[in-house]
Amino acid sequence: MISKWKISEPNLIKSRNLSESLEVSLDIAKLLILRNIETFSQAKSFFRPQLNNMHDPFKMKGMQKAVDRIILAIQKKQKVLIYGDYDVDGTTAVSLVFEFFRDKILDIDYYIPDRYTEGYGVSMASIDYAKKNNYSLIIALDCGIRAVEQVDYAHKKYIDFIICDHHNPGDQLPLAIAILNPKQADCTYPFKELSGCGVGFKLVQAYCISQNIDLDSTIHLLDLLAISIAADIVPINGENRTLMFFGLKQLNSKPRPGLLALINIAEKKNEIKISDILFGIAPLINAAGRIIHGKKAVQVLIEKKISQANIYAKEIKENNNTRKELDKSITEEAIKKIDSQKKSTVLYSSKWHKGVVGIVASRVIEKFYKPTIILVEKDGMLTGSARSVHDFDIYQAINECAYLCEKFGGHKYAAGLSIKKENIEAFILKFEEVVSRDIKDDQLNMKFNIDLEISLAQINNKFFRLIKQFAPFGPINPNPKFISKNVHLNSCRAIGQDKSHLKCIASDNLGFQIEAIGFGLATKLPLLNNSLTVSICYGITENIWNGKTTNQIIIYDIRI
Repeated sequence: MISKWKISEPNLIKSRNLSESLEVSLDIAKLLILRNIETFSQAKSFFRPQLNNMHDPFKMKGMQKAVDRIILAIQKKQKVLIYGDYDVDGTTAVSLVFEFFRDKILDIDYYIPDRYTEGYGVSMASIDYAKKNNYSLIIALDCGIRAVEQVDYAHKKYIDFIICDHHNPGDQLPLAIAILNPKQADCTYPFKELSGCGVGFKLVQAYCISQNIDLDSTIHLLDLLAISIAADIVPINGENRTLMFFGLKQLNSKPRPGLLALINIAEKKNEIKISDILFGIAPLINAAGRIIHGKKAVQVLIEKKISQANIYAKEIKENNNTRKELDKSITEEAIKKIDSQKKSTVLYSSKWHKGVVGIVASRVIEKFYKPTIILVEKDGMLTGSARSVHDFDIYQAINECAYLCEKFGGHKYAAGLSIKKENIEAFILKFEEVVSRDIKDDQLNMKFNIDLEISLAQINNKFFRLIKQFAPFGPINPNPKFISKNVHLNSCRAIGQDKSHLKCIASDNLGFQIEAIGFGLATKLPLLNNSLTVSICYGITENIWNGKTTNQIIIYDIRI
């Protein structure tokens, strides 16, 4: 697979002005300009986020109605059910809202749908459960924006809904008591990219304001919110940057027992960063819903005793080990089925495990870079996950095939869907037609958006300290990518359990050296020798080993 390097071109005049204003180097100013930080005040907010600068939650459409309905439930001693999806965003959202209200609502419980018997979103079975157990109000988190039929069904059973969602709304909205979703067309809330857990947190904030509760009492919930923002890959700018900044502080200073147990199980011994959440903590939380049941994730996240949390975490780790085995075997099988001539991939099997199809779709894209859907067949129905490539809206592509789907929902880069088996071949043809029509050739190649070209010698301690202050990193604010030319890669060797990673020393002609690692780049090893100079695309990080911290670069791509 050929990758494309695109070097950014920040406005030079703005960069020079910002460099003078902040008294930083021109390169640092260019990095800020590329992140739409153009003034001293914007830079101050970027580097020094403040919780008191967050938006008023009552600017979100439906918020007053939602708060009023919760207050009514408390006054009338009604039973309330906190409902959420089985992924990380859904289970953290349920944990956050349930934990906040459990000492305020007399009779409250939570419900996570079964991935295999109920599927994604609000299920009819959950409403039957609520009716049977006399619940009067359901607060749905990270789902519900398309649950038109389900909310109507609940209304007939005298059950009210408050929907807290962040997915794209459909043409028709459910007739809930209140819908909290900043992506509603007529919602004036200034920040549109909250996670599902983030929308739940704004509901908690609004309740606090209405009841004169100090907002500082909600800070302990931010560790959950940090997990959700990282795992759901929402933009790390605006309000999300502030919430992530303080969420990471909470996670590193005083995490809840359940998260501490998961951190220990994941063997994370240093400062927790977004990468540690993405590749360590989030997969553990997700494993519960993939292998056993999502309620196991909530169980550990709301546990108050560390001894019990450790027991739950150990069980989840066993689930994750099972997930890893399934992930590997199904990915290998899926890759063998791919038609390299097509511009999309849609694969299905009755033998695959529904719990790992999203992961498999991502793995397949790593090998064949094109929009991918992986489905599992059971009882005449295919359900699964879709993942996309750079700047291609897979949600809209599926939307054009909606007449062949039973249901679907999601984002630009990720979606879930269900299709009757009798429609799958027509869907595959239509989806390929839509993708072939809309996708550009350069979108079918891995793309590296590069911030700056620099020399290796520029990576001194001062430069590295400033780059660290750009964190937390994520969409909109990625870890800066650089290129350097005329680089020597010395002492190269393959490392890792499967020897797929490249470890080496990068050096320039002036004698500057820095440790380097390239994940999945061991295939480049036969092409490298000490006399060869290369161009590298990389990011700057630090390596902590045996208590010693050193600067390190992560190589993303190498050009001979």
